[in-house]
Amino acid sequence: MRNGKYFKLARPDGWDFFTGSTINYRENIGKTVKCPNRQNENVDIWRSHAELCTSLVLHASKNPNDCFAGAKIPCSVYIVYGKPVINTKEKCGFKELKVLEEIPEVMLDRLFGWKYTEVCNPLDPRKITASAITNVQIDLLRNWDSVWASVQDSVWASVWDSVQDSVWASVWASVWDSVRDSVRDSVWASVQDSVRDSVWASVWASVWASEAAYTGSLFPKIKKWKYVKPAEGTYPYQSCLELLRQGLIPSYDRKTWRLHAGPDCTVVFEIDVEKLREAI
Repeated sequence: MRNGKYFKLARPDGWDFFTGSTINYRENIGKTVKCPNRQNENVDIWRSHAELCTSLVLHASKNPNDCFAGAKIPCSVYIVYGKPVINTKEKCGFKELKVLEEIPEVMLDRLFGWKYTEVCNPLDPRKITASAITNVQIDLLRNWDSVWASVQDSVWASVWDSVQDSVWASVWASVWDSVRDSVRDSVWASVQDSVRDSVWASVWASVWASEAAYTGSLFPKIKKWKYVKPAEGTYPYQSCLELLRQGLIPSYDRKTWRLHAGPDCTVVFEIDVEKLREAI
């Protein structure tokens, strides 16, 4: 295994994710950091004892997206140099690393190939002043209804499986954690409070699908989405995404479509599904 350049993720303040207090990569730019638990300077002996995902090695990867196993969002990113003593397809273990430079946050979207900056501050449609309901919004809802009719509960499966085929599974886990922690539970609770308890069991699936539509949009490089046949070059869940970006959260109880808006997800529009499907 040869010396080379690798990527290393650390906490936003520069400290390692493993302990949060052992190595500060930002403070060691231009310096060499060593594994605090190395037991022998002999590389052959070290290699026989070293294991990935333990405190016996420092971890780094050739692909920055592979670094998310053991890391989370938000993070800071470093280019490091070293000779691995153990490696797999995704991760390498080192007894020491030279920290070359930190990659600026403004460059991380391009580095990762997905919307890292937005993942750190995900959309909360409740905080957007909702658009007035016109034929534009009704057309978006009609389009979302047609997608829902063909995909329904598979929206999440479509997004989940497509993203994990495109990037390392740990990236998906980190992105999902950020979106969920920021808006998921609060949006669900607000929508539930705005509709009758008797219809919530059917409504929640459509709200969950809206969240999936948003989460999938954070990966613009994916061109082929599973279980759905969009027009070539388009995002299949774009109509739902546009509603969310206009501060409108769609919900559906198998009979009626509703649009919710504002901090309390108040119902601002509702229409019978059969009427929605009629041409204007």
